[in-house]
Amino acid sequence: MDKSSFVGLILGLGGIVVGLLLEGGKLSQVVQPTAAIIVFGGTLGAVLLQYPLPVVASAFRRLVQVFFEPKLDPQLTVELLVVFANKARRNGMISLDAELPGIADPFLRRSLMLAVDGTEPQELRKMMQLEMDNQAEYEENIPKVFESAGGFAPTIGIIGAVLGLIQVMQHLDNINEVGKGIAVAFVATVYGVGSANLFFLPSSGKLRLRIREEQIVHEMTLEGVISILEGMNPRMLETKLMGFLRERPKEKEEAAPAEIESS
Repeated sequence: MDKSSFVGLILGLGGIVVGLLLEGGKLSQVVQPTAAIIVFGGTLGAVLLQYPLPVVASAFRRLVQVFFEPKLDPQLTVELLVVFANKARRNGMISLDAELPGIADPFLRRSLMLAVDGTEPQELRKMMQLEMDNQAEYEENIPKVFESAGGFAPTIGIIGAVLGLIQVMQHLDNINEVGKGIAVAFVATVYGVGSANLFFLPSSGKLRLRIREEQIVHEMTLEGVISILEGMNPRMLETKLMGFLRERPKEKEEAAPAEIESS
């Protein structure tokens, strides 16, 4: 679970609701199904017009990663590559062929399979780099889907407000109904601006971070497989791959006792 996403959404919505209640407002004043249909239906239609259906579907499938971190453990990948390096150093590269069926990561499995089949390091890098570039080009559209939704929603909210005002103008003979109608009309603007700034745009940013994390793991994996193919020492390999990680928990754990002893 990504606590920051849940906390951020709760704080954002909570701040708006509390502010509304402090000003004497009621939740029923901003709960308007018609406005929601106009804003979210119109936004979805505009997004589908801009992007192909498979891209939009992929973006919505990825939406869960905004609130739940993907099962991605770079540290485990490093440890696995070091194990492979030790085995290849003792028994040769061909010995890793038996490990291929048990590898869950498709990218690691394909890279290692090419290495076991005797692909030259330069060719292996070119082939897998081409795959990463094509995947990155496709995946960069995923956060753009929500970025576009964040741009469309406020404008469609304004359209909803104008439509509401048109209906209000037809009842100018009843001033009480005019006041209520104007209030309801502007709810569409609230939905559009609120959804863009509290959900669509932040989700785009979070997904962009998630995708970049996956790309870094793939880059690290490719570098590790090529280093194994080139016969790099397993300890040197581990040090090299740890440079891809933002945190080094093992080093921190080793540094703590050293600091205690020195004190």
